[in-house]
Amino acid sequence: MTRRIFVFVFFLVTLGALRAEETPNNAEGVPPLLYDALAKIAENFDRWAYTETRQVTDDKGKVEEDTVVRFDPSQPYAEQYTPIRIKGKPPTERQLKEYRKRGVKRADRVAKDEAAGREPGSHIPQFGVNGGTTSIDLAHAVVVDETAGSITYEVPLRNDGRATIPVEKFRLLARVNRERRAFENIALKVRSGFRVKLVLKVKSGEANIDFGVIDPKHAPALTSISGDATASVMFMTFGGSFDLKRAEFKRVKPYSERFGVKIGPLKALDF
Repeated sequence: MTRRIFVFVFFLVTLGALRAEETPNNAEGVPPLLYDALAKIAENFDRWAYTETRQVTDDKGKVEEDTVVRFDPSQPYAEQYTPIRIKGKPPTERQLKEYRKRGVKRADRVAKDEAAGREPGSHIPQFGVNGGTTSIDLAHAVVVDETAGSITYEVPLRNDGRATIPVEKFRLLARVNRERRAFENIALKVRSGFRVKLVLKVKSGEANIDFGVIDPKHAPALTSISGDATASVMFMTFGGSFDLKRAEFKRVKPYSERFGVKIGPLKALDF
């Protein structure tokens, strides 16, 4: 159950806030600084190879997941994910095959985008909760804090589908560096408790995405994601935390551009 609640919060922030490769082509109403930051994520999508370490712990501090994977988007798709450690142990042959399949599925998504003629920014960012979907309302982002070096925006969420998502229970904040016109941090916070499928009650939760300068010649890259959450079922309360770090960055040319032709980017981030 610990992982269930944590993954819930984690996917909210990653699939909602970070699908910046889907920045709308029409920038009308979107704050220019925020729009430029989103565009830079799109421009640099799949141009960094890195080693990613993920850990999930329960509310007692016990490690439930410990995975290290090398990701290199310049390699053939079946070779883009190289697991180094899974649950604290060297990967088995079966696990190696699973990661190869993951790369092949990634290739399928790229091919579908190319066939459909999709360009960067063809869709509004979305995420799903409890059978419904919600989008990030970029055009109604407002400034909630300013310093000499950065501006923080609060970005509203809105319901899309038939099911109702309690968007009023979440607060999405994005801090943008004035000089670089690039993200420094994206944070998602649970304002107040709510129920999922009438059984699980989310009591609290927060997730943060941090960006760092790898090379001054390029926009900052995502370097870490961390989060924690607590929930309850009946009279039982539990929680968990998640920590993802990326290191050993290397600038690369995407495999999709091996023939010198740039196609539309993927429509999901893989972690």
